[in-house]
Amino acid sequence: MSTNTGFTKEEQAAMKARAKEMKKEARVNKKREEGEKDLLEKVAEMPDADRVMAERLHAIITTHAPDLWPKTWYGMPAYARDGKVVCFFQSADKFGARYATLGFNDTANLDDGNMWPTAFALKKITTAEEKKIVALVKKAVS
Repeated sequence: MSTNTGFTKEEQAAMKARAKEMKKEARVNKKREEGEKDLLEKVAEMPDADRVMAERLHAIITTHAPDLWPKTWYGMPAYARDGKVVCFFQSADKFGARYATLGFNDTANLDDGNMWPTAFALKKITTAEEKKIVALVKKAVS
């Protein structure tokens, strides 16, 4: 008999992390520092390459979109407005992917006609990527 639930171990861990986050959500939504503390703890646990990108994204987002509140979402760094996640970072290590992801939810104002990207692969953040990220974040919160 198979014990496969249809979810990978990584997906199951993400769902468990989200369940814990939901229990803390009311506190985090009232106190920005709590969400940032949780986010920075998750970032510190990442492998070096992902950690460096997550730290840089945190600096970019908190500088260029200071109204977004840092928090965790499915165990990933995320940034929310009015309790709803606008953007998030997914470590490559999280699901064994070959690249990390900067993603935007439907609360982000990135609409461009009938079709637009909402997720971006990241292998490294250089000055060129940083400029693109700043523009995306500013548009997302506009």
